[in-house]
Amino acid sequence: MKRAYTDEHAGAGLKAPLPEIETWPNQFPGYEIEIVVPEFTSVCPKTGLPDFGKLTLRYTPDKLCLELKSFKMYVLAYRNLGIFYENVVNRFLRDVVAAAKPVSATVTGEFTPRGGLHAKVTATWSKPHARR
Repeated sequence: MKRAYTDEHAGAGLKAPLPEIETWPNQFPGYEIEIVVPEFTSVCPKTGLPDFGKLTLRYTPDKLCLELKSFKMYVLAYRNLGIFYENVVNRFLRDVVAAAKPVSATVTGEFTPRGGLHAKVTATWSKPHARR
């Protein structure tokens, strides 16, 4: 029996080039930033059909904050990218952590129901504690 989804489908979009997320120096410790993307779009890597959802990023900055214009350009680059929901959320988190090196970050994707199923995917990252 041939699998309907291939390893290529599974990894789609994970290595695609996307715009750089710029940062600026944080001035205050110990607070959280929430950025909501209410009209997120990407494409299913198998069917080519559009996917819609809401992404929420919550992060506690360390030395850097995300610059919002470059972040918006980054988000818009997903519009034509073939990538599964789970990969969207985990790549988003990976790219934010790489850019801002926050204390912690969580990305939640709530995707529009398809076939009566609603998908909500959450990924979290925390900076490892320094050894004393």
